Amino acid sequence: MTESVFALACARAPEGMEISAVAAAQPGRIALWSDQGTMSFAELNAQANRLVRRMRAAGLAAGDAVALVCGNRSEFAVVRFATHRAGLRLTPINWHLAPEDIRYIVENAEAKALFLDTRVAAVAPGCAQIPRLRLRVAIGGELPDYTSWADALDGMDPSDIPDPSLGATMLYTSGTTGRPKGVYRAPMDPAHAAQMQQVLTAVFQFDPESGTDRALATGPLYHTGPFALCFTTPLTAGIGAVIMDKWEPQRMLALIAQHRITHTFCVPTMFNRLLQLPEEARARHDVSSLRFVIHGAAPCAVDVKKRMLDWWGPILWEMFAGTEGQGTIVSPQEWLAKPGTVGRPASGQLRILDDAGNELAPGQAGTIYLLNPAGSAFEYYKDPAKTASVLRDGYFTAGDIGYLDADGYLFLSGRSAEVIISGGVNIYPQEIDDVLAQHRAVADVACVGVPNEDLGEEIKAVVELRPGFTPDAALRQSLTDFCVEHLAKQKWPRSIDFVAELPRSEAGKVLRRALRERYWAGRERQI
Repeated sequence: MTESVFALACARAPEGMEISAVAAAQPGRIALWSDQGTMSFAELNAQANRLVRRMRAAGLAAGDAVALVCGNRSEFAVVRFATHRAGLRLTPINWHLAPEDIRYIVENAEAKALFLDTRVAAVAPGCAQIPRLRLRVAIGGELPDYTSWADALDGMDPSDIPDPSLGATMLYTSGTTGRPKGVYRAPMDPAHAAQMQQVLTAVFQFDPESGTDRALATGPLYHTGPFALCFTTPLTAGIGAVIMDKWEPQRMLALIAQHRITHTFCVPTMFNRLLQLPEEARARHDVSSLRFVIHGAAPCAVDVKKRMLDWWGPILWEMFAGTEGQGTIVSPQEWLAKPGTVGRPASGQLRILDDAGNELAPGQAGTIYLLNPAGSAFEYYKDPAKTASVLRDGYFTAGDIGYLDADGYLFLSGRSAEVIISGGVNIYPQEIDDVLAQHRAVADVACVGVPNEDLGEEIKAVVELRPGFTPDAALRQSLTDFCVEHLAKQKWPRSIDFVAELPRSEAGKVLRRALRERYWAGRERQI
């Protein structure tokens, strides 16, 4: 073989056939390790070709939409790579949603094919009634009115399709402020897609030629971070991926040691859980193979990240991004020089604006607006009003609040939807969370605004304790004193509640809104 696997993959990338090139060069190279066993690049490529032909036989054509409701299984990868070589638009859906919400997304996305995991069988009858669906396939078993996965692929030609065209992905927002919204982008120019893959391969420090690099997908693949950063990007580069169907801290460490994992994605909650393991449990697993760990999806407390850096070394990269688009990335070296930053945006990439749209000076917190570049601009699918509400002069906001320091580094303060308005003063709870997270007793914390007849809202800290600490009055006083020492008076919590576990999404984000609603039940929040 005169060319590297990576070079061969890049040569075919514009048509979405990257894994075909890898399969041709090294057919036995393992692409996936999952609860269903292993799958080589040759097997993944062959199944993708079979599935393309099955979908075409059902009447799907380039530009049509496909919905995927599936756990972290090997079939997820097959559907993803089949749609991307057939010019189809794939929408992976959060299978933890209520059946009516899943059906809403399937219909809203205008899907003509649905691949449904039998673990969410309750969704099947309702979706079977959607007239637009031309193909319904059950994954992991049998479902009435659905074709089984094996039958869907049976008899289909495994050879490379002769007419590939680049597909796309349309993910949906989490729906924390109403119905989930599809984040739609026009299909990317194939040359630009290939260039983006080369950039990501370089940034993530992949070494496809060695055959030893391996990614670990820790979270649900319907979520942007695991889907893009430790699943599609490494596989497209010829890097095999281990996919966890359910995340557990000790199992993650065991998989890192077993597979000599080099790349993975985490959310801060995972860091918290890993750090709570006994020292003996942490030392039992060799994590020295790790070379590039990226984290995001939620702010990470400075103390937590420092402790992870002490354990895993200077390999933690942080990304500030979302379903709508990418923001910033920060290396471990930059972060250590500027603890708490999420990176330094390029010139023109980002603006900090007040409510009137005026640019704010360094150090002043305001709404973060990110560039919505013409070549890859997004819109909320079939919702022009929602799209217009987040755009301003070629930039968009996801509601994040932050500021740039004098050197141009970005720091996050919170989200506009989470702001606590107490006595007319805007208070961003993330800043209080970050302070309390440094207390030796705190495993995790979320501050929310709760009713106050005089001030409108007051600050309540809801705390999840580390093992060995007792939730009593003495500990409340210790936490209060800690805030008094480190925060301005208007940011001191007036009360502290202890909980066994904070509410979180399957992606690991603390559901601050759900937490706040516990205290506002039966009352109208006046803001």
